[in-house]
Amino acid sequence: MKKSIIYTVVALALIAITVFQLTKNKETTVSRVYQYDKEQAINVQAITLKLERVENDITYTGTFEPNKETKISAEIQGKINSVRVDLGSSVKKGQALVQLDNTLLKLQLQTVEIQIEGLENDVKRYTVLANADAIQGVQLEKTILGLKSAKVQEATLLEQINKTTIVAPFSGIVTAKLTEEGAFAAPGIPLLQLTDISLLKFTVNVPEQELNQFGFGDSYELTSDAYPEIELMGKVAMTGSKANMGNSFPVQFSVNNTPDLKIKSGMFGKVQLKNNQQGGHIIIPASSVVGTNIQPQVYTIKNGKAMLQNIIISKRFQNKILVSSGLVEGDVLITNGFINLFEGANVSISN
Repeated sequence: MKKSIIYTVVALALIAITVFQLTKNKETTVSRVYQYDKEQAINVQAITLKLERVENDITYTGTFEPNKETKISAEIQGKINSVRVDLGSSVKKGQALVQLDNTLLKLQLQTVEIQIEGLENDVKRYTVLANADAIQGVQLEKTILGLKSAKVQEATLLEQINKTTIVAPFSGIVTAKLTEEGAFAAPGIPLLQLTDISLLKFTVNVPEQELNQFGFGDSYELTSDAYPEIELMGKVAMTGSKANMGNSFPVQFSVNNTPDLKIKSGMFGKVQLKNNQQGGHIIIPASSVVGTNIQPQVYTIKNGKAMLQNIIISKRFQNKILVSSGLVEGDVLITNGFINLFEGANVSISN
């Protein structure tokens, strides 16, 4: 009996010691964990916004493209007797480029010409006989119809023979040679590629807020990255009616190339707009913007608290942003110290 009491007392003592130790360990662990105090002021860096003058010019980068470019193929099939141009050749509109074999067509044409000659003689004889009532008029009519049919065959063969000589549809440069002598040409199979770069297209993508700076038919100065010393004039030929994935709109310029055609298709270039905006603007550091590209936001300080503010970005340049809406002169903008920062947090401005 005494042993049972002793065992019970010992067990209870052990349990009490264990509970005490666990409680002590918990208190120690809790004391070591950092407890963030949401009411504690967060140190941030901030600036008071002032109206600034925009000094920089606006530059848009784009790509030069040919005014015309096409792959040339034959309209009829046949063996290629000769290719009269090489890669890089300059050609004029109407110049012969490829000659197909037309021997059989010419022989067929000779046969039809002989038939026409005979039918014309028959028409003359039958006309005299019909006028003298020596033959029936229907025989003369059939001969005249046969002559007309033969002349249609002649015209068809002449057209086919003309198509055996493939000519340049416009002046340009041969930028791809896709066949050689002895090959077989067929409709739809490209033989050559012809590119016209005497007149170029230059396309840039412009944010919607800046689209009104480009008027249809207006002229602008352009430069190419390869030849920055050459000044080109581009006339606005098209402004896009649909935005691309980046919510920008294409603006296309028509540009006359240099006389020696230095500007090539695929080269990069720039169009620069002189900044004519007068007055002051709200300009903030790009690093102060939070949120997303769709909805950019910044933190401002009001009554000692951080407040999120939606803004509209007009343009970006270097490491700064021009804000068109959402901020005014005198606003206090947080520029650094965003760790643990949230809307409504108490803030203190550090020097």
